[in-house]
Order: sequence, then structure tokens, then C-alpha cells
Amino acid sequence: MTTAPPRQAPPSPRTRDPLTLPTLSESPGLPGGGARVRTALPGDAEALAALSSPFVRSGALRERPLSLYADRASDFLLAESPEGTLDGCLGLRAYGAERAGVLYNFCVAGHRQGCGTGARLLRAALAKAGSRSLRTLFTATTGGGDLFLRHGFTVGHPALAPQAWARSLDPRRNARILARTV
Repeated sequence: MTTAPPRQAPPSPRTRDPLTLPTLSESPGLPGGGARVRTALPGDAEALAALSSPFVRSGALRERPLSLYADRASDFLLAESPEGTLDGCLGLRAYGAERAGVLYNFCVAGHRQGCGTGARLLRAALAKAGSRSLRTLFTATTGGGDLFLRHGFTVGHPALAPQAWARSLDPRRNARILARTV
């Protein structure tokens, strides 16, 4: 699935996002064909919406307007192939007063599932949360949440989560709340 045009030129070392990780092909023993993780830019909004669309249609993700992807681009970590295609994304929204964060809109393109792309995104989000001095991360999942559970998340309670986020949850989705200390 091609969702984004290739970048014009790679960022210079001085402006490169500190969360840009080595490509999977540079990491011995990891599958995945060379994807890297970086922070999204406002210009990535259409690609984020396109990647998320099949998951919205399936009911796995809530629908979000294109403007949210553009306005909150810095929330998103992207897994990007060397060709510039978007292979996965994960949003991290910080709630400073509570020193908590919420992971949202986590999706990996079908051809990248099972290749470690989701785990790389989640590890990058955990590192970003730590660098922002967040104490706890929360997420809501309608799936099994196995990847989260393998990375130290446990079943949580909405009352412990950032209240603005907890109030925004749709009870009809019957999502399970997971939490992890950072």
C-alpha cells in the first residue's frame, strides 16, 4: 500500500528528529525491510488518514477528521519505508497536569503486520513518553491488546486515566483500558 510520496531529501543530521531510529535493515536479526520511525509532520496528514482508513472501516479505530492528523502531527510516530511509504503509525497525546499519556490510532499496514513494525512504534512511543517525563501511559483497545501486554501494559481503569480522554471514550465500542508505568 503506497500512502505517501517519497521525501524530497533526508533531513540533515542537525534537524533530524531525535526519535529517528536505525532502520530495521541496520538492526541485525530484525525483520522488516528497512523501515524507520520518525515524528510526523503536518504534511503527513493525508497519508495518516489513508493508512488509518481500513482500520476505521473495520471498526478497529475511531474515525478522525483529516484536520486532527494535521493539527496533532507531532503526536504521531510513523514507521516509514525507505521508499517513503507509511507502514504504520501511533499517536501519543500527553496530559501534562496528570503526567500521563494516551496512545491512540495505532495501526500497521497489512503487509507489515508480523514484521516487528508495531513493536518498533510502541518502543519509540515508550521512549518518547519517558523523555517527556510522563509517569503512566494508557490506551484503549477493542482487540486482544497482545502487543501492549507483551510490553508491560496491564488492564487499567478509566478513573485512573486522564479524565478528558476517559470521557471521550465511546462505551458502545466496549474497549479495554490498558495502562503501563513509564
